[in-house]
Amino acid sequence: MNNVALPFESYGVSHKGCVRQVNEDSYLIEPRSGLWVVADGMGGHDAGEVASASIVEHLSTIGIPESAPDLRARFVDRLRLAHSDIREISDSRGATMGSTVAALLAMDGKFACLWLGDSRVYLVRDGAISQVSHDHTEVQELLDRGAITAEEAQTWPRRNVITRAIGVSDDIDVDFRQGDLLPGDVFILGTDGLTAHVSDDEIEAAVVSTTPQAACEDLLAKVLERGGTDNVTIVLVRIRGEADGAASGALAGGR
Repeated sequence: MNNVALPFESYGVSHKGCVRQVNEDSYLIEPRSGLWVVADGMGGHDAGEVASASIVEHLSTIGIPESAPDLRARFVDRLRLAHSDIREISDSRGATMGSTVAALLAMDGKFACLWLGDSRVYLVRDGAISQVSHDHTEVQELLDRGAITAEEAQTWPRRNVITRAIGVSDDIDVDFRQGDLLPGDVFILGTDGLTAHVSDDEIEAAVVSTTPQAACEDLLAKVLERGGTDNVTIVLVRIRGEADGAASGALAGGR
């Protein structure tokens, strides 16, 4: 039995910010497939947007999986195809290009978050926010080793150096976390253009008691008011009821 159709409400926004001339971010909202994705392209004008768009294009072909393992297998398969595609384009251009990716997969009352790079996934549950993903960055590795403090990390000169991405290395190394879905859960997927300007506490406050659309627009407005030094993409997913597979008319939107 296909249990993909969960009672979700989701919304996404993406903006080039106040400084960049081109938006190299992409996102995907496919509630019938149980899939939500943000991707932050790297490589400069044209290259970055091509990389993130390739990820979204390949993942958009997932269709309707038969089970949660099938959904994850399809996701990894499409991600590998995107990786190969980006590598081929990079070779033809003689320049490195790539993209971060952060994704939420949901089916059969379970979720899995998968990511490479510094685009993040947060979960707000019972009024408290937690970061589900773990940044693949040079500064995070230094923090994990205790080589620098959290305060030093805020001003570290190479704090945006990414250690994993799609299209950059020979193969992909995807991290993941999984768990049970609960009614009222809110997942926030965001590129680093969001977290550069908005704190975790502010994200929590924005999503607790409003719709995904209103929360996305509020968070985007905060980023732009504070200078928007990078592209910013935000996708919110709210669990509206019991994850029982009922065809409850999942809502999705974005701009």
